[in-house]
Amino acid sequence: MTSDQATMIEFKDVHKYYGDYHALRGINGTIRAGEFFSLLGPSGCGKTTLLRTIAGFEGIDSGVIMIDGKNMANVAANVRPTNMVFQSYAIFPHMSVAENVGFGLRKDPRTKAEKAAAVAEALEMVGLKGYGNRAAHALSGGQRQRVALARALILKPKVLLLDEPLSALDKKMREHMQVELIKLQRQVGITFILVTHDQEEALVMSDRIAVMFEGEIAQLADPETLYRRPATKKVADFIGTMNFIPAEILSETGNAVEVDAKGLGRVMLDIAQAPAKSGDSPVVGLRPETLTLLYDDQKASERETEGVIDEVIYFGDMTYYDVYLGGTDVEVRLSMRNVPGRPVLDVGTKVRVAWSPSALVLFR
Repeated sequence: MTSDQATMIEFKDVHKYYGDYHALRGINGTIRAGEFFSLLGPSGCGKTTLLRTIAGFEGIDSGVIMIDGKNMANVAANVRPTNMVFQSYAIFPHMSVAENVGFGLRKDPRTKAEKAAAVAEALEMVGLKGYGNRAAHALSGGQRQRVALARALILKPKVLLLDEPLSALDKKMREHMQVELIKLQRQVGITFILVTHDQEEALVMSDRIAVMFEGEIAQLADPETLYRRPATKKVADFIGTMNFIPAEILSETGNAVEVDAKGLGRVMLDIAQAPAKSGDSPVVGLRPETLTLLYDDQKASERETEGVIDEVIYFGDMTYYDVYLGGTDVEVRLSMRNVPGRPVLDVGTKVRVAWSPSALVLFR
């Protein structure tokens, strides 16, 4: 997926009301042809509503939704170039796998043999070759999800809409299906739009992500930009884990901002590390993995501060430490990979913490 790809979907000042409730509040943005795009946000933020307006299951009160260059005003759901995989999968238990997959071809003019070939092709595409005669009710959760995908893809939509399709799976199967969906999207080459409240899922699967709060898009960017350079404190707090440290702004020029961060000291930040002002009290944010414990005579490559371990959380491959910085009441969480020879430290241990000014983001 490249930035010069054609636009598949465009939103122009889209508003949606349910009575007095303003569900979508001036949505603007584009989704490119052939990209894996995610709508991410907490419950009630409007992401599923936006997905349903793309599908045509919900109308909009004002604004424009364009799909493949065409205005979708008054275009019924069944004639839009989209198809949806629902959270519940909506598999018909009394039908076979092949009957479920071929359900959308009931009124298709193709011959019976041609329809059977299309069903077989769709099943092979999702890794269910030879499952056509199996009873749908005898499938596992992951297999039902694949059947739902095959049933949607057999109609060859330009856009596949995925409404939290992995939420019913256990952790291991969910992670497996994330990879399978990425491979499938690359194979078929059509636009996938995923609705999820799972930040990790969105980061793993997406080319770009729209983070939504209260009916608005707070930031639309690629996963690395969202994680490394969140536009607001609210986005930073929602995407992964972020430490927030009180800071005082000392000076500002067109290219840099100097701050005094509690427990870290004075530091000069590039203006790119200081998103647009939102009126909040200034804080600097940094991720747990950008902080490092220094062992023995190890030296920091850039900056160093002292601290005391307040809590230890062991996760097998990683250990998370909550550390009070420099004799202050500022507590940060940092992560250390558990490698052979590296001890897991105890609560109360005095430590040295290395950090880099380039890892900081200023929110103000």
